[in-house]
Amino acid sequence: MALPEFSLRQLLEAGVHFGHQTHRWNPRMDQYIYGSRNGIHIMDLTQTVPLLDQALNVVRETVSKGGRVLFVGTKRQASKAVAEAAERSAQYYMNHRWLGGTLTNWQTVSKSIQRLKAISAQMETGFDGLTKKERLGMEREHAKLHASLNGIAEMGGTPDLLFVIDTNKEALAVAEANKLGIPVIGILDTNSAPEGIDYPIPGNDDAARAIGLYCDLIARSALDGMAAQMGSAGVDLGELVDAPVEEVLDTVEAPKEIEEDTTEAVGTKPTLFTEAPSEKDDLKKITGVGPKLEEAMNKLGVYQFAQVASWTNDEIMWIDDSLSVKGRIERDDWVGQVSELIKG
Repeated sequence: MALPEFSLRQLLEAGVHFGHQTHRWNPRMDQYIYGSRNGIHIMDLTQTVPLLDQALNVVRETVSKGGRVLFVGTKRQASKAVAEAAERSAQYYMNHRWLGGTLTNWQTVSKSIQRLKAISAQMETGFDGLTKKERLGMEREHAKLHASLNGIAEMGGTPDLLFVIDTNKEALAVAEANKLGIPVIGILDTNSAPEGIDYPIPGNDDAARAIGLYCDLIARSALDGMAAQMGSAGVDLGELVDAPVEEVLDTVEAPKEIEEDTTEAVGTKPTLFTEAPSEKDDLKKITGVGPKLEEAMNKLGVYQFAQVASWTNDEIMWIDDSLSVKGRIERDDWVGQVSELIKG
């Protein structure tokens, strides 16, 4: 394997260059900002490219030496991508809520992990000998512990490197890592603070497509580090493949065809009107939506605030792709805006 390659075009297509509205910026991010357009800050991707490459090398080197990488992303649009990337690369993740003391009080966290494992073992036996009320209590406790600790249940100690999506939201995780001297790779949006981040990656930390790209590249770098570690240990990676070369080529090419077919339909299509309803909302009340975008939304079948308020993460991805708004839905928090508009 080799360190994953990426291009400036990929970053542009993922909306990595889009920052927040100019009035929501952090002046300390000025060095990474190229300019602004329509009230939105634009990142300088000529700086993002080398910094991202540096971060990927750090991940590879850490894993190649037997180190552990902890993916941290608890915001809604990052949760799934963080978990999938960490699991795919045999690393660890926190995607529900950062528990204070996760790093600085690992001994206590370890006890909670042991409790999770003990309840899981009891669940496999059907909670034999417990009353219905006791089983319900155990199931609730298990659900709570599983959501918070499942991603680090097998970590066995503090990590050697943190990869963080949205350093503002995960400020406590960054602070704990800094206190313990654990290096931090952080995605820095235009409203972020670069302090405490050892390997900054200037970029959009809200758009699902951008987050997916970061996680994929970090995961692939970790896998490359694992391959390097196995190679240095004298493991013949070729012997691990049981299938003939012809069959391996078939299995490698198949996913590429699938990816090409699915790039036209990102996410899940939400419920849309096939014709204009009698009651329509003024979608221009949503910050970032003008007359042209409202017209495009209407043509798509979106007329009411209630539709927008009900969108799931996958549905937002579908709408974002269909309207080609490059992450604006999440960046401007349309769902949150219409919820307030509905309340009046």
